[in-house]
Amino acid sequence: MPIKVIKTGTEDKRQGCPKKGRIMGLDMGSKTIGVAISNDAQSIATPLITIKRSKFDSDMLSLCEVVWDFGIKSYLFGFPINMDGSHGPRCDATRSFADQMIQYSKAHDDVFGKDPWIGLWDERLSTQAVDTFVDSRVDMPKMARKGAKESGLTDKLAAQFILQGFLDSINA
Repeated sequence: MPIKVIKTGTEDKRQGCPKKGRIMGLDMGSKTIGVAISNDAQSIATPLITIKRSKFDSDMLSLCEVVWDFGIKSYLFGFPINMDGSHGPRCDATRSFADQMIQYSKAHDDVFGKDPWIGLWDERLSTQAVDTFVDSRVDMPKMARKGAKESGLTDKLAAQFILQGFLDSINA
């Protein structure tokens, strides 16, 4: 199945995404991958883990554990479009990872299933929104917040923010 760049404002908000089953939300960074998952009804996103990135195969093994443990059916990548709507190097890196994931899933369809749905969702300002939330709402000292961000809190919360935005869109 080809990767779908989800376009907001279209009639088919799902754009091929199965109506049932868990969706994995991914916030791709150069050093980490934030991971969130939806419930089976695709209404609520929950932050799950932050994966320290290394080589692609190691990253995929970490993701496979989540896929296997939670029965993931679909995948939504945060797509870091620039504020002016252009696609920069981070978009290219995200699309490249998603393309590699498709190839990997073909060799591991016992984990991913046949032709898993993969979508790219505009994630502009997601990390900034999460940083603002953590800074203003989480009751912990400033140094502890900084440590929490460095430990991957922001990454998995950004994945949740991205996935919840998509879920809200398809359920509106």
